[in-house]
Amino acid sequence: VQLVESGGGLVQAGGSLRLSCTASGRTVSSYHMGWFRQAPGKEREFVSAISWSGGVTYYDDSVKGQFTISRDNAKNTVYLQMNSLKPEDTAVYSCAAGRTWFASPATFHSGMEYWGKGTLVTVSS
Repeated sequence: VQLVESGGGLVQAGGSLRLSCTASGRTVSSYHMGWFRQAPGKEREFVSAISWSGGVTYYDDSVKGQFTISRDNAKNTVYLQMNSLKPEDTAVYSCAAGRTWFASPATFHSGMEYWGKGTLVTVSS
């Protein structure tokens, strides 16, 4: 499975972006998907996750109510709608796919098998 993120860019504080992560090589309709981010000089952190069916989602507390994750299994794509962006949201955002669901932001990455290279989001003040 290859994952390719798109939709990043430069946006002013308060603006919005929608990130996409499209899979190729095989269908990811049976995979849970997650979004992670890594800011300059910081460790990677969990952002959001969605179950294979789309029926379960969860978010890190830092983005709850601000970001929305969704997926379109027919398009083999997962999305991250980001609203009210802040400078502290600046990071490289990566998506991941896996078949094991860890219901904890701290360990969710452990269930991920495939990772994209990321797309840069820069929020200016």
